[in-house]
Amino acid sequence: MSKVLYIIVCAAGPAADVGKLVALAQDDGWIVQLIATPSALDFIDVPALEKQTGRPVRSQYRKPGEPKSPRADAIIVAPATYNTINKFAQGIADTYALGILSEAPNLGIPVAVLPFVNSALADRAPFRRSINDLRAEGVHILLGPGHFEPHPPGAGGNRMDTYPWHLAVAALNAP
Repeated sequence: MSKVLYIIVCAAGPAADVGKLVALAQDDGWIVQLIATPSALDFIDVPALEKQTGRPVRSQYRKPGEPKSPRADAIIVAPATYNTINKFAQGIADTYALGILSEAPNLGIPVAVLPFVNSALADRAPFRRSINDLRAEGVHILLGPGHFEPHPPGAGGNRMDTYPWHLAVAALNAP
């Protein structure tokens, strides 16, 4: 039986390399459905990712009569932005990606979030509350020692080659 993984990609520097995460997930036996936040569409190569996954990249709700995506067995959000993490924690569903995320915890769908934020944002009280609230709901937040470590403001460009995509797939296999 095939496992379906939704990868939600946000508008952050590493998004251009989300194909690396797709490959890791496919190597682990997942069928990948890529969902991009509207802003992320400018960061990714949609045709290349559609070829890699064999599926359309989704960023909007489907129109009546359009085929549904298969139901997700798990979700990875990577790179996850400050904005998406805070909206997810608050239950804001103003995009297709956030609508999917808003339901996931109560549907029993495992969610792993691999942030890409700078230390000025990560140290803000609203962000820390969001992280704690999501963890309390069982969301795997891959932030902190051994996971993603926030970079100094303006230094994100130096972290692209070391963004830990592999941690997101590993989190899905963790108990």
